[in-house]
Amino acid sequence: MFAPARYGVRCGAIILLSAGLAACGSIDSASQRLASAITPYKIDVVQGNFISKEQVDALKPGMGRQQVKEILGTPLVMPLFHTDRWEYIFTLKRPGIEQQTRKLTVFFKDDVLDRFEGDEMPTEAEFVASLGSKAAKNKVPNLEATEDQLKRFPAKPDPSPASNPGNEPPSAPLSTSYPPLEAPK
Repeated sequence: MFAPARYGVRCGAIILLSAGLAACGSIDSASQRLASAITPYKIDVVQGNFISKEQVDALKPGMGRQQVKEILGTPLVMPLFHTDRWEYIFTLKRPGIEQQTRKLTVFFKDDVLDRFEGDEMPTEAEFVASLGSKAAKNKVPNLEATEDQLKRFPAKPDPSPASNPGNEPPSAPLSTSYPPLEAPK
């Protein structure tokens, strides 16, 4: 190859390499702008047992462990060195809302319920209402038409014989029987 041709090829390669590196920088900044504009979906994280006020009210001293388990469910923590207590912990993390944490500790003496202590528990209705507050941001559209809206659409003609001025024969009624699914043998 001639020296001027090699020089031209080298210059061309350097220009292409420089343009490629400059393009990478603009692609990188564009991807960063796109990533900052798109927010990822964040899920609600629920851990532990939800204990309602109604469940706590059902607990009575003297109940057996199985009875307590039937009312509250399996405890989240059963300490190895404190076999006389069960701990129920409920945590709810929702994006944009403060984390909810509630604890209830149940104490046993000789395998019967002695006492329980913990946070004030909400009723089931209060808890469900607190969950719905996030979805209430979206306005539900009205699905009923007003009289004014209905007047904009013409009424369908009445198919009664009195409204048939040309005495045309009425159309045949629709068949209510269907052909068999299998061919006769």
